[in-house]
Amino acid sequence: MNYTQLQTAIQQYTENTESTFVSNIPNFVIDAENIINNTVQLPAFRKNVTGETTQDFQYLNIPSDFLSVFSIAVMDINNPTSMVNNYRYLLNKDVNYIREAFPFPGVTGVPQYYALFSNNSFILGPTPDQCYHIELHYFAYPPSITVAGTSWVGTNFPNVLLWGSLVNAYIYMKGEPDLIQTYQQKFEEALARLKQLADSKDREDAYRTVQVRDKTV
Repeated sequence: MNYTQLQTAIQQYTENTESTFVSNIPNFVIDAENIINNTVQLPAFRKNVTGETTQDFQYLNIPSDFLSVFSIAVMDINNPTSMVNNYRYLLNKDVNYIREAFPFPGVTGVPQYYALFSNNSFILGPTPDQCYHIELHYFAYPPSITVAGTSWVGTNFPNVLLWGSLVNAYIYMKGEPDLIQTYQQKFEEALARLKQLADSKDREDAYRTVQVRDKTV
């Protein structure tokens, strides 16, 4: 289901083509997408970026579309100017652990740990003693179907996006509580099936325990 088809379906289900309602359809869809993106961890949402640490600086910037971290690795610690794929994966810790273990930012070395410090940065421990290539493997917010026209969820699980959008649409319309509850139930059922796929059928063993894993399937 592309965005045009989704818009048409929402208008047909609600029997509402009033201009103000139609202009708010993107908001209904985006809100449903946000719930989906923050509930499931699909491989289709993963991205890789490479960057560099700054010598004697213990923070690392986070990409603007960052949702959650999958792994961070220092690449080729014996030759930081090389792009040879020799990885050392950093361990995820709390900020207080890094502050306690490395109380002085001037204590430098090859980074071994990371923590989510803010919405914009990670903190590394110890502070990098030189410039290192970094690979960040992370879950990203995918482009909204309202902008891109299509999306992975819209193509593969259109019902979860439709029901979620209809919940928001009927709340906007101040619809009958029973009908809103019915759509909410359908949305939760579809979301549960998507989450089962994401957390069970699309999951394999990982070197680090940083991903959700549902072993019931």
